[in-house]
This record gives sequence, structure tokens and C-alpha cells, in this order.
Amino acid sequence: MIEIYTDGSSRGNPGPGGYGIVLSYNQKEKEISEGFRKTTNNRMELLAIIVAIESLKTSKIPIKIYSDSKYVIDAITKGWLKSWIQKGFKGKKNKDLWMRFDKASKGFNISYQWVKGHAGNTKNERCDFLAVEASKNSSLSVDYEYESNADTPDLF
Repeated sequence: MIEIYTDGSSRGNPGPGGYGIVLSYNQKEKEISEGFRKTTNNRMELLAIIVAIESLKTSKIPIKIYSDSKYVIDAITKGWLKSWIQKGFKGKKNKDLWMRFDKASKGFNISYQWVKGHAGNTKNERCDFLAVEASKNSSLSVDYEYESNADTPDLF
């Protein structure tokens, strides 16, 4: 089984933010993180899971994703996401990321586990560290959807 720990952070909500990921399989680990200049904690929590799934090279191995985000874990495991999709995300935030998650997760055998944050879980704590440090990077990415509410970034 591939184990994935994720965490998201923002310094201010909105504010500079980041995500951290620790992927583990067969005694090997890989870390991924990225920072954004203006975003929210919930966006970073969700984006961490999306990036983790998108980074996998196979869908043939079961995956267990651990997150300390009730927002993300409950939306997935309690069926809220399916309802939001059916209702066109009326009144819901982060549609862009939820649609990206829905697409990215298809074809994978994924189970989800909520973990208490800041409670001594080594991999969760590492993800938190990576997320916070990424938010402090001198060259932060732009969360175009959040900053502009546009489908495509204004690059010119």
C-alpha cells in the first residue's frame, strides 16, 4: 500500500500558504511541497491531496491518504462532494480544486483517514513543517483561481 500524508497551511486566511506531502512505499519516501502568495488553508489542504495523487505513476497499488483536514476528509467520505457536484457546487467554495480532485482520483483505490493535527504523528508533523516552510519561500506560486476567480490566468 502507498501511504500518503498531507497538510496545508496559510499564514492568514487568506494569506501566504503552502502544502506538504510525504509519500511512502516499500520503505522509500518522497516529499513534495509548494508555496502560494495568497490562498486559504482549505485550498492548500485539498491541493496537497490532489498533487499527491497526480504525482503517482501507477493506479494499480492501493493508497491510504492521511489528512488532518475534516473539511476534505468529510467531504470525500461522507458523500458531500457527490452532492456538491450534482448541485453544480451552488454556494460552495473551491469548485476548481474539487473538480480537479474528482478527475485525479478516478481509477485509484483510495481510502482516507483523518488524523488529529499537531498531536505527535511524525509524518503529519513533517507535512505541517513542509507546508509552513513552503509558504515562507521567497518565490511563491500564484493561486490564479483564488486570486482572480478566473478559469484561466491573465498572463499578459
